[in-house]
Amino acid sequence: MSRGTAGRFEALWSREGAGAALLTPLSWLYAAGAGLRNAAYDVGLLPAVPLGAPTVSVGNLSVGGTGKTPVSAWIAGRLLAMGYRPGILLRGYGDDEPLVHRRLTPGALVVADADRVAGAERAYDLGARAFVLDDAFQYRRAARDLDIVLVSAEQGHLTRRLPAGPLREGRSALVRADVLMVTRKAASVAVAEETARRWAAGIPDLPTVIASLAPSSLVPVDPNSTEEPLPLGTLRDAGVLAISAIGDPAAFEAQLARHDARVSSGAFPDHHAFTDDEVTQLARRAAEFDLAVCTLKDAVKLEARWPRQGPALWYLTQAVSIERGGAELDARLRELAPAAES
Repeated sequence: MSRGTAGRFEALWSREGAGAALLTPLSWLYAAGAGLRNAAYDVGLLPAVPLGAPTVSVGNLSVGGTGKTPVSAWIAGRLLAMGYRPGILLRGYGDDEPLVHRRLTPGALVVADADRVAGAERAYDLGARAFVLDDAFQYRRAARDLDIVLVSAEQGHLTRRLPAGPLREGRSALVRADVLMVTRKAASVAVAEETARRWAAGIPDLPTVIASLAPSSLVPVDPNSTEEPLPLGTLRDAGVLAISAIGDPAAFEAQLARHDARVSSGAFPDHHAFTDDEVTQLARRAAEFDLAVCTLKDAVKLEARWPRQGPALWYLTQAVSIERGGAELDARLRELAPAAES
């Protein structure tokens, strides 16, 4: 199930009810199919293909909303800081993710290809000597040296599998992970710690990392704007239209509200392709607010289409900050670095 299709199920997943119960048998079939495929890889019936350079996978167990894109960019940035040019390999769903990665990590090579092995070959030919696979925990055809699995502190206790719930795999799949990273946007550190404890329970020696995805400023979406970035204090007591087409719009809106903004939702399904009419309507609606704010993921899609005579549109920058487990994570990355010299 693609994230676009999954977006249509989000209202159902957010509540218990007859609809979810009716989908439960399909969840059993989905889980059985995924289990058979994983078993085939586990015993070697299906081979994992080495990509020819150190490879880090950043993935999750659920559909969207965990912060894979900023974390993948952060990992790529760490590899750059170590002196190696990374290739960021994407599945290629939607046009926003490659644009976001190019904006976040201009020194990396970004290749979108559903066949990550073919994408790795292209990136290597272009000069990549390490790979970051964005959203690849379930893509087992590509071998990896480090498997980082993200869960969101905001998503609560997830139990239902696709299509009755947002889980691609259950908690037992974490036996394949090298690192569990709990990301938090609006949740407290205590909630993130409890989330880490709950997901890692019963899986021995699984390193856990807590990472904050924290806003830092408001930046004009228009690349030709002469406006300077605004401090987060600008949000205080401001009426804000929060425009987003992401996996967890509620977390984005909660971040704005935590800075005392009066938030109205302008949420769309994850990876939504805005129509011209929708952009026009959003601009008209934005004129009724003090600020219109979107995510970077939406900014790269809206920057060329937002009415130039309309109200200003800003995006909220997000900075990854490792709050616990950073030393071990960095050590794991440095273990990969010498091999990247070959």
